[in-house]
Amino acid sequence: MAATMKKAAAEDVNVTFEDQQKINKFARNTSRITELKEEIEVKKKQLQNLEDACDEIMLLDDEDSHPVPYQIGDVFISHSLEETQEMLEEAKRSLQEEIEALESRVESIQSVLSDLKVQLYAKFGNNINLEAEGS
Repeated sequence: MAATMKKAAAEDVNVTFEDQQKINKFARNTSRITELKEEIEVKKKQLQNLEDACDEIMLLDDEDSHPVPYQIGDVFISHSLEETQEMLEEAKRSLQEEIEALESRVESIQSVLSDLKVQLYAKFGNNINLEAEGS
């Protein structure tokens, strides 16, 4: 008898157009967060590579005034040791700013998702699953 009452309760929930819009918005934002997190990971790896390059350049002897190749796009350009260090530091700063901006976007989307979760769970209860598959 309890099973039939649960089934009847599940069938009683009516999905309005607004509810469907909220569900769609939740799905889009969840997908966007996943993409942003992947992009953040890629940029963090790039930042680590730049930090490794900075460390390697610091190990070079100043007396060996050989030009240091620096990649810009698909081309390597030779610069002095100091110029290369400056370029690496600037690239690190820029990349760190990009990472912070992406993390800020993730936080703002997560707040939207939590609001949508509250609204959707309030209406649908256990009849809707808004949890990520991996968690």
